Amino acid sequence: MKILYGIQGTGHGHISRARVVLPKLREYAEVDVLISGYNFKMNIDGPVDFKARGMSLAYDNDGSIDILKTILELHPLTFMRDMERIPVQHYDFVVNDFEPVTAWAAKKVGIPCVAISHQCSLLSKKVPRPKQHAPVAEQVLKHFAPGTASVGSHYMRYDNFIEPPIIRKHIRDLNPVLGAHVTVYLPAFDHETLCSIFGQVKDMEWHIFSPTCDAAYIKGNVRVNPIGKDSFLKSVESCLGIISATGFETTSEAMFLGKRLLTIPIRNQYEQLCNASALEKLGGKVVYRIDQQFPVEVEKWLNDGEALSLPEISEEEELVHKIIDAGLDNSTSSGVKKEKTRN
Repeated sequence: MKILYGIQGTGHGHISRARVVLPKLREYAEVDVLISGYNFKMNIDGPVDFKARGMSLAYDNDGSIDILKTILELHPLTFMRDMERIPVQHYDFVVNDFEPVTAWAAKKVGIPCVAISHQCSLLSKKVPRPKQHAPVAEQVLKHFAPGTASVGSHYMRYDNFIEPPIIRKHIRDLNPVLGAHVTVYLPAFDHETLCSIFGQVKDMEWHIFSPTCDAAYIKGNVRVNPIGKDSFLKSVESCLGIISATGFETTSEAMFLGKRLLTIPIRNQYEQLCNASALEKLGGKVVYRIDQQFPVEVEKWLNDGEALSLPEISEEEELVHKIIDAGLDNSTSSGVKKEKTRN
């Protein structure tokens, strides 16, 4: 059995999920990997067979998607060429984590495609949404990386195809304690801006991690760090709480570790607004804009904030069997192949 695994390179969560799913999937199949995106900075800890430009979101330095820049960077002709050069017809099916090149290539040639992203969980109307309806954003989520089946992830099992969060081994292996600092991961903001904002809250030590920081430095009670797996994990393990964007993986990991969590959704990012709505229903603290009142909100959170917890996490073996079964359900010889995967 041969599988093509497509990964959206933009965003911490897709690559983190691949680090968990890929090794287990390779116990049952030969798996090739395509990763797309022009602004990703993480790796999957293993070989990549294909790279594509794909589609990525562009951000300004003030916590918002830069819509104009995102549109200008689409490069549709390059996208079409990438689709044509990927030999998707040589695979039994595609596993797709919100990656558009492999999804559309599979759709074009009629190959089964299993969507495993957090985003595909939003295909269910049972998942919490923000109060303001966003029909265009809903259509983007539906058609960005279309699949023939879905095995989504969310904080809770809102629907029958939604699994609980996948927590990577590096997080599960931590021994969390409540220390005297807060870890900050807000990659859509300029780190100098964040340094000046959090420096106003004098009674706390701040560890800011930024993809645009080249070397660590300290300003008063603020430590600014480049993105690094070990340094970030060490900070998270011993922090009092986490302030992050409202991406699914970081917020799930904070809940798993029993840390206080304050999230700031990236503006114009509909998925994060949906996550914010879900977190608020679970009792989480969400701030929608950093303004002059933000330090006051942070002080209140430091004094009164409570940690959330996850009801359950995904079991890797069961999850991978669900992915394989979903892919083979649309295959002409699925009965034989399914039996082989179970041996």
